Amino acid sequence: MKPIYITSEDLQVLQKLVAERLRAAKKTPVSLHKLEGELNRATVVDTDGLPPDVVALHSRVSLRDLETGEVEEWVLTLPEHADPSRQRLSILAPVGTGILGFAEGDEIEWETPGGVRRLRIEKVAHEAPVKTDILAAILG
Repeated sequence: MKPIYITSEDLQVLQKLVAERLRAAKKTPVSLHKLEGELNRATVVDTDGLPPDVVALHSRVSLRDLETGEVEEWVLTLPEHADPSRQRLSILAPVGTGILGFAEGDEIEWETPGGVRRLRIEKVAHEAPVKTDILAAILG
């Protein structure tokens, strides 16, 4: 399995998100277990140490579907900022969890409700994060 990378800042935010969602859930969604698994296997780096072509929270990512050739562009966000009409993809969406920590040129296979998707990360650009209650609590 190819290693993935995550910033210490994103790790803190996402661990808190998972913990809060687990406490509130009567039945734990699969998406939380998958995200938790990805966080546990990730190599943690400082924000400055994350290569510019690696997918992180708030990255704008172009994905090529390897079955259809279709290219989609998304910004990876926290769930409260997800909005498919604005190409904003939740980290808890199957594809959102699947691309976290991978780099341009990487190909992934990830289970989605519609079946396994095979995607290649074509381009990554980092955007400034949206301040949220979670981010504000962690980052001050």
